[in-house]
Amino acid sequence: MNSNPSERPSVKACQVCNSARIYYLFSAAGRRVVRCDDCGLVFLNPQPSDDELARIQNANCALGSDNEGGRQAAGALKEAAARRYLSEIRRYHGSQSGRLLEVGCGEGGFLVSAEAVGWQVTGVEFSPVAGKRARQGLKNGEVWTGSLQQAGLAAGQFDLCVVFDVIEHVRSPLGFLQEIHRVLKPGGTLLIATPSLDSWHARTMRQKGMQFRVEPLTYFDRQTIQTALFKSGFREIIVQDASENPEFPSAGGTMIFSRKTELRPQPVLSVIVPAFNEVKTFGVLMEALLCKDVAGLQMEIVVVESNSTDGTREAALKYRGHPKVKLILEEQPRGKGHAVRNGFKAASGDYVLIQDADLEYDLEDYDALLEHLVAGRSAFVLGSRHGGRNVLKMRQFTGQLGLSLFLNFGHWFFAALINVLFFQRLLDPFTMFKVFRRDCLSGLEFECNRFDFDFELLIKLIRKGYCPVELPVNYRSRSFKEGKKVRMFRDPLTWLVTLVRLRCVKIDPMKVIEQKHHAGRVATESGVAKDNNTQI
Repeated sequence: MNSNPSERPSVKACQVCNSARIYYLFSAAGRRVVRCDDCGLVFLNPQPSDDELARIQNANCALGSDNEGGRQAAGALKEAAARRYLSEIRRYHGSQSGRLLEVGCGEGGFLVSAEAVGWQVTGVEFSPVAGKRARQGLKNGEVWTGSLQQAGLAAGQFDLCVVFDVIEHVRSPLGFLQEIHRVLKPGGTLLIATPSLDSWHARTMRQKGMQFRVEPLTYFDRQTIQTALFKSGFREIIVQDASENPEFPSAGGTMIFSRKTELRPQPVLSVIVPAFNEVKTFGVLMEALLCKDVAGLQMEIVVVESNSTDGTREAALKYRGHPKVKLILEEQPRGKGHAVRNGFKAASGDYVLIQDADLEYDLEDYDALLEHLVAGRSAFVLGSRHGGRNVLKMRQFTGQLGLSLFLNFGHWFFAALINVLFFQRLLDPFTMFKVFRRDCLSGLEFECNRFDFDFELLIKLIRKGYCPVELPVNYRSRSFKEGKKVRMFRDPLTWLVTLVRLRCVKIDPMKVIEQKHHAGRVATESGVAKDNNTQI
């Protein structure tokens, strides 16, 4: 809190990515709304004073307090919403028992519903009036009055924390999330519901929308709320649009599920290396990777060798037991996509980068690609081979000008098709340099085995809600004589089929999470595990 209660504190840097590149957008209800030019976070600057903030919060909590009929109608709506929230929690969390904390519990409607289905509940509420009513509605639960920090809760005691329409009101979103992280058990679940600037209402009404009323201090979108969670030690992030369901209370709302993980002293980068018949370049690449140093990151190298016939497997076995290398030996070659998918399963890093073993891409581009992710400006980066000054340099085969032009034309054709079908403006959607936070993969399943996997990975990340940032990289294309494995006629047909299928299929990350819980229960009960690959 401020030493002077009437003083409006000024924010000097973005509270998500810490950038000082903050620019004025407009004024709403007499408040200055600004935007971070790096991560896109929108917030008030300066913020209301402590006295103003207390009046706003108490006024909101007291709405309808003198109108019994209004409270009953609101209670019915909250009960319906509570049932829906509890249903979604069960899908993500996997069980309906344990200790539950609600921050900003209001008059306790959700706590009552959660207690009725078996949760041991605790609430934290800023308003003493609302907190008193919440206590009266509970049988065994408890409610603390004040802020989350003032409640003095012990560390690691809750299985689940729910936060409805609160995080946008706190002065420090990261500090608030870090306190929740502290009181959750390892692997505990966090559910946040908050208005979103990505909603149809916000996009339609713009600065006149309900999001820019006086009360909120911060206006999140899907990207910025996920970055805040990631930086606070939460993973397996799933975002759902609550405004599509009439049972949820707020228009333009977003539900975000995530799970607590332990923060590492230093973030880890997982480099996935699929290798098949690359003996000429594999050793050179591995030595370069082992010598590569990315500032601020540790590196693990996940090699997936697909039973090569030219000595690549023997070359890969030389790195068996190396502390920085995980070696996966596939029984048979099933395509680059299949190898990368196996690499994803073994990757434990905070960030993932895919590196082919053919040396077409330059390892010196790692730093620029990863800087965007580590700084929190983006969750998904593409290393664009068309991003430089010479857009014709991407494929140039000596003495094969016609083949070079044909392949470049095919690239432009498929890039245009992806941009039209999925509303993008990408120059190089097929680049191997796809770099992203590992939590982006949560709730996604992949099926493609060959080079159509490049399409599948990109499109499923886009359809999950991630906006890729393209950065120029260096690239030297090898020819078919040098070992390029793309098939001129078969692969383009599979790409077309994949694009049509991905345009029509529904992406439902929550369903995938739910199925994994079910599969885990079945595996635990049967005690059977099956894996045809060998990890060394």
